[in-house]
Amino acid sequence: MPGPEFELPPQYDPRAVEPSLYQRWLAAGVFQPPATGEPYVIVIPPPNVTAVLHVGHALNNIIQDVLIRFERMRGRAAEWLPGTDHAGIATQNVVEKQLTAEGKTRFDLGREAFVERVWAFVRETGDTIIEQLKIIGCSCDWSRTRFTFDAAYSRSVRETFVRLWDEGLIYRGHRVIHWCPHCLTALSDEEAEHHDTNGNLYHIKYPLVDGSGFVTVATTRPETLLGDTAVAVHPEDPRGRPYVGKKVRLPIANVEIPVIADESVDKEFGTGFVKVTPAHDANDFEIGVRHKLAMPLVMTEDGKMGGTEDAGRVPPDLAGVDRFEARKRIVKQLEAAGLLVKIEPHPHSVRRCYRCDTVVEPRLSDQWFVKMKPLAEPVLAAYRQGEFRIVPERWRATFEHWMENIRDWNISRQLWWGHRIPVFTCTKCGCQWASRTDPTECPECDGGGGPIEQDPDVLDTWFSSWLWPFATFGWPQRTEDLARFYPGHTLVTAPEILQLWVSRMLMSGYHFMDQRLPFTTVYLTGTVRDTKHRKMSKSLGNGIDPRDVVRLYGTDALRWTLIGGGSLGADVIVDPDDLESTFAPGRNFANKLWNIGRFILSQLPRDVPTIDGVQRSQLTLADRWILSRAQATIRESTASLEQFRLDEAAKRCFEFVWNELADWYVEAVKPRLDDPAAKAVLAYCFDVALRLLHPVVPFITEELWQKLPGRKGDELIALTDWPLRRSELENADADAQFARVKTAIEHIRSIRAEYRIPPKTRLAAAIALRGSDRKATFEGERETIVRLAQLVSLTLDGAPSLGAGEGAHAVFGDGSEVVVALTGAIDVQQECRRLAAESERLGKLIGNLEARLSSENFVARAPADVVARERDKEKTWREQRDVLAGKLRALGCS
Repeated sequence: MPGPEFELPPQYDPRAVEPSLYQRWLAAGVFQPPATGEPYVIVIPPPNVTAVLHVGHALNNIIQDVLIRFERMRGRAAEWLPGTDHAGIATQNVVEKQLTAEGKTRFDLGREAFVERVWAFVRETGDTIIEQLKIIGCSCDWSRTRFTFDAAYSRSVRETFVRLWDEGLIYRGHRVIHWCPHCLTALSDEEAEHHDTNGNLYHIKYPLVDGSGFVTVATTRPETLLGDTAVAVHPEDPRGRPYVGKKVRLPIANVEIPVIADESVDKEFGTGFVKVTPAHDANDFEIGVRHKLAMPLVMTEDGKMGGTEDAGRVPPDLAGVDRFEARKRIVKQLEAAGLLVKIEPHPHSVRRCYRCDTVVEPRLSDQWFVKMKPLAEPVLAAYRQGEFRIVPERWRATFEHWMENIRDWNISRQLWWGHRIPVFTCTKCGCQWASRTDPTECPECDGGGGPIEQDPDVLDTWFSSWLWPFATFGWPQRTEDLARFYPGHTLVTAPEILQLWVSRMLMSGYHFMDQRLPFTTVYLTGTVRDTKHRKMSKSLGNGIDPRDVVRLYGTDALRWTLIGGGSLGADVIVDPDDLESTFAPGRNFANKLWNIGRFILSQLPRDVPTIDGVQRSQLTLADRWILSRAQATIRESTASLEQFRLDEAAKRCFEFVWNELADWYVEAVKPRLDDPAAKAVLAYCFDVALRLLHPVVPFITEELWQKLPGRKGDELIALTDWPLRRSELENADADAQFARVKTAIEHIRSIRAEYRIPPKTRLAAAIALRGSDRKATFEGERETIVRLAQLVSLTLDGAPSLGAGEGAHAVFGDGSEVVVALTGAIDVQQECRRLAAESERLGKLIGNLEARLSSENFVARAPADVVARERDKEKTWREQRDVLAGKLRALGCS
């Protein structure tokens, strides 16, 4: 028989395999969809252009890669579109930090030079995250890589703005918004994240102007009292009703303000009297509008007291002081004036900037908004009609609540890096309009009018990324790509951007793409957490760099661990302090697969008959069983992947390869390796296993698949067909009968372990068949049982010759019995003494416990759970003693 044409190293070295295989896939165009075929489309959640790969990216993108490889093998024209986000706030922050290190600010450079500086940074570092995604095996269509600030995409963003403007869905609003004093920009509701904090509630006296006393207000932000223009009470609160219409003197600012009644006041908060600061609180702003109150701004944009709009309320000694330092000073001044009643601890929620973690300041400002309700209503209706789904289902309520209560979207940001808002104003006539191109003259003025000014703000980054599913394919142009790849199919992303991004993509797709939603399934992943269940972050120092894992254990080990480590939408727990134990399962599986492959491939000649070329009569029970198990694995793995239960698919393949194929079939078939039928079955099953595993562990499966007999030089498992279940190879009877054989072997092994019989000691055994168990089943696999159970003899028509009952028994199946002779295998008398001593010890324990449980005093006074545990203990000990008694009888102990 000709030997194999290859030689596999004894150990799998991913570093010697992965880079070259990835380059081979790239050279073969594996990741680009063919020109024909039904598409399957995923658009990658574009990472920030400043990002570097972290384990959260790894989980999200590996899930996408598993799905795209699966559908590619199923014959779909798989398009996984990659790209990056220009990330307005994050990218500008990075470059401003560089300038700070140089002793400069962006204002020193000016807008045009600063933007060019950011572009230079992006050109230099922007591909970092893309290259790192390749390291973890991502099979994206790199030929279609997009950037949310490239020229074509920018035209899409501008087109969107102008259309919404023309439809009356964009407006300029003067209202309180979330303001980041560090980033110096407005934030949306979703970007100003809630954080629970332990703060203080300050009770402050506001003296009545008529000298009749004072009212006490409670606040968590005493520094904002300088901007108070009223004190409000609920109209039905008897504590405050007598004071409505009176005036109080505002501490420190020494300004008279009215006491008003408003139903928005929470009667249960504090004293029932609340300060109203319309320019620095969203709820107070609404009160101020209703009561036509003044709205002085008492802080500058960078969070310092004072400014040009404070109406003289900020005294000189507080002007220019940071807001938190001002809080301390104001509290001291109130205390000195006898106006501070008390300070009490008060846990509450504080909003922080999602990018820099600075405490956000509510601030009255002019901003651009999108009316969201007209966009949200049809999408919510489509969701309730089942036109798309969110998995796991538990996110349904979150999505519906947000869509039902959606607020208008603040889309303007006070940054320089980003899509500049295309609104233009004529300085002569005041005409304002939105334009797809930069105008040179006013459309309303004769002779062109005066100079034209463009709005200085840029658009929220999410305003560009909400177009991602269709702008990436050329919209608003009706391109071939757009016609073929929109709508897509699956979005894989994190639940924390369900509102920020997912819902907005659904709305924009429905609105701009003829009421066609961008995808049919939203798969929300879990979060990678450490062993203390904390989300990984730089500040906690608990992050894992996936590149370190790849370097130490290989890409497939990383992928296997992350996919197998969490069920649908569940968090994945890893230990950043012990990479070895965390990723050992993935490494061990790769090594096991490699060793299985080395053995199987070493037994296969150049030409192996196909499974169709083997007569069914040539197949043994073990052959028929493993072929049937292969069909079950195909069926179950395919169903799990279709249901996004990737971990279950991986675990089912693991069970098939490690347990059924390697531990049982390969061991059973070893004496028949010269049988062409056995070789055909081995080759078929290993080929199926590699194909099923390929989406999860692509590198090692490609490397091993290349070595199977009959492979041509240009064939790749990445492009081969997904295994199809073959009903003619399913065999429920073979499943049941070989399961009986396995059970008999396992019982004999258990008896050997139970009686501590050395592995090399060969035993005599018998199987007494009863019920539906067939003698032919065990006769046909006699050699397998003898070899795997390490027997010297096997009798199938009764018990072996035992001396005075010296044997061990086990029942299985329909009452069939395995009997193992122990004479000569163990020192029966010594074993009898050991078992008797253990039985006596248990008897004493049971006696003591019985005495305690029969004591009415103990049962009456001990906690119920303690009594229950003691009764359970008694039951367990009795069962153990019964087992020992059975062993003593089996050994014939006197």
